[in-house]
Amino acid sequence: MNRLLLAAALLSVATAASAADMQARPYTKAPPPMVSPAYNWSGFYIGAMGGYGWGSGDSDASGGFGGGTVGYNWQFPGSQFVFGIEVDAAGASFKDSITEDFGGILFTTENKINAFGSVTGRAGFAMDAALIYAKGGYAWANNEASISVLGQTFSDSQTHSGYTVGGGLEYLFTPSWSAKAEYMYTSLGGETYNLLGGPLDSSNLEFHTIKVGVNYHFR
Repeated sequence: MNRLLLAAALLSVATAASAADMQARPYTKAPPPMVSPAYNWSGFYIGAMGGYGWGSGDSDASGGFGGGTVGYNWQFPGSQFVFGIEVDAAGASFKDSITEDFGGILFTTENKINAFGSVTGRAGFAMDAALIYAKGGYAWANNEASISVLGQTFSDSQTHSGYTVGGGLEYLFTPSWSAKAEYMYTSLGGETYNLLGGPLDSSNLEFHTIKVGVNYHFR
């Protein structure tokens, strides 16, 4: 009987020590699982856009524009970085007109950007349905220059080329439709115009644009 009581007492002490040891061990919280973005921006898209532009430098031209956009985005699974390429083109009416008096004869010169466009790369950071991005690349614009004097108008048009840079914000308000707002600065080199029977070199074309638009994303 004494041996049984001694064995039971030893077993009770060992069990209590083991339980105390288990309670003393520190608890380590498991790391949170990796969460992929709820939206993925990858794929082809087309859209419509429009806005307002104004000149800088030697140009005071300003006016509205409207056109279209096509592009493609790449976003790797689990990443918030989005890369893409975008092409856009727009009809425009940026006008700048000046009238001067030379010895009683009035000369009116006018410049008008009729169309412009760009081919740009795009890089952005996605926060689910919102995308903040920067873009830049090649740009062009068709400009018409004219001189009116003594009831006669002489005009010529040339295509200028250069670069454009800027950025914007795009938001997916449905899985397939997004809205955007964007600012761009464009700088284009000068060209030679044939006016009044001789060549006239123009200055660079520089202008700013603010545009809004909607895009449809093919899934």
